[in-house]
Amino acid sequence: MTQLQELPVILRGVDELIVEEDLRRKLARGKPLRVKAGFDPTARDLHLGHTVVLNKMRQFQDLGHHVMFLIGDFTGMIGDPSGRNATRPPLTPEQIADNADTYKVQVFKVLDPDKTEILFNSTWCEQLGASGIIKLAGKYTVARMLERDDFSKRFAEQRPISIHEFLYPLMQGYDSVAMKADVELGGTDQKFNLLVGRDLQKDFGQEPQVIITVPLLEGINGVEKMSKSLGNYVGIDDPPGEMFAKLMSISDERMWRYIELLSFESIATISGWKASVERGSNPRDVKVGFAQEIVARFHDRAAAGAALEEFESRFRHGGVPEDLVDQLIDAPAEGVPVAQGLKSSGVCPSTSDAARMIEQGGVKVDGEKVTDKGLKLFAGSTHVLQVGKRKFARVTLRKPAP
Repeated sequence: MTQLQELPVILRGVDELIVEEDLRRKLARGKPLRVKAGFDPTARDLHLGHTVVLNKMRQFQDLGHHVMFLIGDFTGMIGDPSGRNATRPPLTPEQIADNADTYKVQVFKVLDPDKTEILFNSTWCEQLGASGIIKLAGKYTVARMLERDDFSKRFAEQRPISIHEFLYPLMQGYDSVAMKADVELGGTDQKFNLLVGRDLQKDFGQEPQVIITVPLLEGINGVEKMSKSLGNYVGIDDPPGEMFAKLMSISDERMWRYIELLSFESIATISGWKASVERGSNPRDVKVGFAQEIVARFHDRAAAGAALEEFESRFRHGGVPEDLVDQLIDAPAEGVPVAQGLKSSGVCPSTSDAARMIEQGGVKVDGEKVTDKGLKLFAGSTHVLQVGKRKFARVTLRKPAP
């Protein structure tokens, strides 16, 4: 494939490319590029937000380039300060290792295992030792670190910034040196870290990497970025029915962003869907097709079909209105009592009224009659609540913002 044919594929869905001329020059050499993306194993499971970068890595693989999936087992113990307004709690080596094991399995639901090199940055970071890290720290000033938006805000607000947090972008940048990366991929929140890698490569006498950033995918609530800690995620290991229901819960407006960032359909096809909806067709039909595509990708077509059938039987055949608006309810770790959920969603005026309706057998959750007043709803789940024959609400529960 020629450079002119590769560029449109590479640039699809990209937020920023630094520097396009550098990328053109690297592609013109006709040699496979060393393409890097790093993931700190701060949680056990990957979610659809992660796959925005993974999909771009897969595109590079399909174009014949060498893809390096980096597990940040060393940097994960520091904690990425990107987008944080407080110091991130450190993880133990045992937590890091446990989470990394799940990444090694789940990543191949997107990437080709025969064309993927998995690396751990502890391999070279630990070899640096204290003297090597001190020398590395000497290559950046505090003033340059404070150019980071999150650091500068915390400094201005007199919020604590730990010295070890300054090491994070340096160590991530050094990864690019150790891996001799031609291209590094990351979310828009990673731009500063990626630029540090480009600077350090110059300092070490290497040709600087090209930086490609992709948009951050908002969670199913459409507010914060997708995050397991916020309970607004769709995990790539979620059961088919749960994955399908979560995708169907996103708003019609938000649906297009998910499609543009996650669907493998052509741009022309997606434009056709938009035009059809603008002419009056039901956006739900597009959402169903997209949800089936995603479930089939991470499970299989049979599972996608079964998930649709399950969803239809639970949410349509029971007389549930199709135009329910998704409501967000904060759910602490211990969950939300169903009576409180009924009150918060507006289908019951009070928790006492909700308890009375449960006793009378007039409450259903996802089509199932509720008999236990102690039932709780937990963050990360979406449910249709019903009181009597005509009162419905669809709620998505999320963890309260820290």
